[in-house]
Amino acid sequence: MKLTHSQAVFGMVAVTAMWSIAGVITRHLEHARSFEVTFWRSFFTALSLLVILPAFQGRAAFANIRRGGWALWLSGVCWSVMFTAFMVALTLTSVANVLVTMAIAPFLTALISRVFIGNRIPARTWAAIVVAGAGIAWMYGTQLQGGQLAGTLVALCVPVASGVNWTVTQRSSAHGRQVDLVPAVLVGAAISCVLTLPLAMPLQASAHDVGLLALLGLVQLAIPCALAVLCARVLKAPEIALLALLEVIFGILLAWIGADEIPGQAVLAGGALVIGALVANELASWRLRA
Repeated sequence: MKLTHSQAVFGMVAVTAMWSIAGVITRHLEHARSFEVTFWRSFFTALSLLVILPAFQGRAAFANIRRGGWALWLSGVCWSVMFTAFMVALTLTSVANVLVTMAIAPFLTALISRVFIGNRIPARTWAAIVVAGAGIAWMYGTQLQGGQLAGTLVALCVPVASGVNWTVTQRSSAHGRQVDLVPAVLVGAAISCVLTLPLAMPLQASAHDVGLLALLGLVQLAIPCALAVLCARVLKAPEIALLALLEVIFGILLAWIGADEIPGQAVLAGGALVIGALVANELASWRLRA
């Protein structure tokens, strides 16, 4: 399936809109908390991908997982950390804190790939890393007294795992082995499901909770994951990075409108620095490529 450029742009906007519903939906859960939230979302993500993946790749889908090698399984471990840390963080701190912290993923990816595979970091990216770091430090400093630092530190595991994940896939690609991201997400969902089930016991989720978490598994993860892979075949990396920032905006607005969760001034100020640094860096990269 080949998308046009316009279709891919609208597709990525749809992807970010679907990604952004996690925060507001978790605010309407009745009894499910912490690891149980992660377990149910991961369970329904894996279940959904078991249907979606063969539809995309046919009978070869599961053979591709067996032949994926260490890189696919390491990518799956990274996805499982991202799934788990994201949902646990949402139960500990505000949606805005989590989303802004996750937004530094491109910069952590640049740093991790510089250390482990020697990728060069342009001067403009170094400058953006400093500005984004100042924004995150501002957020963290105000949370030392607000009691939300633990949740933000858990959320930090998401961009760290994301940076390791993309570094692994880049290194594997450089050695002639492409990592198929959709099967890697399935592996990650399965690992997250297995590891969080003992921590989630005894299960307390109501039927209402299970329904909402099933919605997250299908609509917030499985479907946008498959759609994002299609869009990534058409869009350039800076385009994807810029469009992905919409998740932060959509997510904060949805939590504000749908759950009366008003972001604090420090989060808005720190978030503005992070997003501004990302936009400036990606626009500069785009112009250089052009």
